[in-house]
Amino acid sequence: MAETVKVDIPHKLTRAEARQRIDEGFGRLRQDIVGGMVKFEDVWTGDRLDFRARVMGQSVTGRLDVRDTDVHVEIDLPTFLAAIADKLKGRLRQEGQILLEKK
Repeated sequence: MAETVKVDIPHKLTRAEARQRIDEGFGRLRQDIVGGMVKFEDVWTGDRLDFRARVMGQSVTGRLDVRDTDVHVEIDLPTFLAAIADKLKGRLRQEGQILLEKK
């Protein structure tokens, strides 16, 4: 059964700073994973990022909302990947905290 992973990642940045860091992070992600095998699309609408990744016939979609004190992430996993939902949630929290850490 498909599953939606939901994570809230707190931050102490302005929305603009958080959005910029996320945008840069997605830029690095595109460079690291795209390499021809993964088709990655993302579009910002205000402080909301909608994204989709497709690989080997599977599609993962998600939404990310930059809010005043946190970033809310939702990722829709197909049945094929639902088994890794908890692991993905932990990884999102960990990597998100590093990305949004006030420096």
